[in-house]
Amino acid sequence: MAKKFHEPIRTCVSCRKKDIQNNLVRLQCENGDLSSFTGLGRSFYLCKICLKEDKKLLKALMRQCRSGEKDKFMNKLKEIITDDRKS
Repeated sequence: MAKKFHEPIRTCVSCRKKDIQNNLVRLQCENGDLSSFTGLGRSFYLCKICLKEDKKLLKALMRQCRSGEKDKFMNKLKEIITDDRKS
């Protein structure tokens, strides 16, 4: 019988649901700019369900990045998501 290994559980900042780390998208804010996680600094997670919903997601992003620029976040998030899917 195969051993079950520990899988890290993380929380989505938008809907606050817990899920396995591999099922979530990891992002970070540097100087008010949204980017995919670079390995340095603080980060946060978003679930794939919340990436499709705009209202709650936008509020969570503005809270995490401490900024009020709505359009910039949504455009940057779309770029990050499409770049991750190509890789």
